[in-house]
Amino acid sequence: MGNNMASVGTAQWSSKFAFTMAAVGSSVGLGNLWRFSAELGTNGGAAFLIIYVACIIFVGIPVLMSEFIIGRAGQSASAVGSQNDLAVRSGVSKLWSAGAWLGMMASFLIVSFYCVVAAWVLNYLVRFLGNSFSDQTPELISDQFGTMLNEPTSVMPYFLLFALLTIWLVARGVNKGIETAARLLMPLFFLLLICLAAYSVITSIPSGGTGKALTFMFTPDFSKITPQVATSALGQACFSIGIGNAIMLTYGSYLPKNVSIPKAAVGISLADTLVALTAGLAIFPIVFANNLSFNAGAGIFFITLPTALANYWYIGAAFFFLAFFAAITSSVSLLEPSVAYVAEKYNLTKKKAAWITGFAITALGFGSLYSQKFFEFIDTGLAGPILAPLSALLIVLFTGARLNRGIVSKEISGEGEKLGRFVMFFVKWIAPVFMSMVLILGVLQKFLPQLYSKISGGISLIILMVIIYILLALFHKLNKT
Repeated sequence: MGNNMASVGTAQWSSKFAFTMAAVGSSVGLGNLWRFSAELGTNGGAAFLIIYVACIIFVGIPVLMSEFIIGRAGQSASAVGSQNDLAVRSGVSKLWSAGAWLGMMASFLIVSFYCVVAAWVLNYLVRFLGNSFSDQTPELISDQFGTMLNEPTSVMPYFLLFALLTIWLVARGVNKGIETAARLLMPLFFLLLICLAAYSVITSIPSGGTGKALTFMFTPDFSKITPQVATSALGQACFSIGIGNAIMLTYGSYLPKNVSIPKAAVGISLADTLVALTAGLAIFPIVFANNLSFNAGAGIFFITLPTALANYWYIGAAFFFLAFFAAITSSVSLLEPSVAYVAEKYNLTKKKAAWITGFAITALGFGSLYSQKFFEFIDTGLAGPILAPLSALLIVLFTGARLNRGIVSKEISGEGEKLGRFVMFFVKWIAPVFMSMVLILGVLQKFLPQLYSKISGGISLIILMVIIYILLALFHKLNKT
């Protein structure tokens, strides 16, 4: 199999380009398109952006690099198997594989409701292609989104179609399925995104929307930087590049040895950030030109944009084609960790494991399709605030303290080694602190909002960080002994 084989008995990406497209396609999802814009719009614009970029550099990249190291170094095709293998080779407890387990659980849950959101996208794509929003009032367009949520049967065909497409692509394997989809769709995604951003910027110049958007996005008002804004930026940075979902652990197991892990982590994070910024340029000029408000979350896509583009069906359709491309490349990556584990654990073919696992996530997805409370519980009550950040925290603690140093050195050696050693400092001392913050504040905000409002103030937040850092220092000291 040659020296470039990723891990014993596993498939591998056919080229650096294929890996990059698949990894970027995984991180650039629906939330990257609308959640980044919504967070930017409701948290001070450029002030939020500065903190967001800092979080990507000091937290996102270290966690991403850690996941690639574990994935490639572990001699297994699954995230759990890789971390188990490395725990044994490092002489530590297999309980450390909890990081991979939690991430795999998070991705399994997320893909179940992701198919529901993708069904909404397909529904709106068909509506735009049929010019259904033409001459409708903003109130009527807004009501249609609520009607769709209250009548889930109307989007069931789209839900089943998207779920089956996701399963089919994963069942085809790494090269014929995931890689082929990424290599074909991601270049189209980038081209379409750039064209939409150019359209938005150019056509909004006469109304002043472009000027307002550029000022909002790139002229910081530091008075708007608050602990809450910083917390939102940190959470969005972690969410955006898809850490804590066992995806990059799994993708890392297919990574050839001739790919520089440090450079790959930086490159993918940079690409993800540029996509988020370009998406902002595609959305904000239109929003400002039409004097529309920033709707939180999915509302910016399903209410704000349809309102602004009601009489421009072809532009609206282009936006939802873009969203579909983002959705499918992310959904296959979210399903892959569970499929890889089932195939390895039960000695099944990839095809059989994909259909078994896929039917399970489809069944779970019906819960999110027919119950918004169930949808929100999985999204904002379990996977988002608990499973994903806890997984990422355990991953960086394992890589920074418990993983054999010789294994780490081997994985970051060669091209980009100096960069890798520099990032390892953040893996050990910075990322764990801030991932702990994401976990603690996320849980408090969801389940104990009154306590969250007290702790998220300036001095309380600093005290919390100091306590976490002291605990981290004690952890490293005990690890040495």
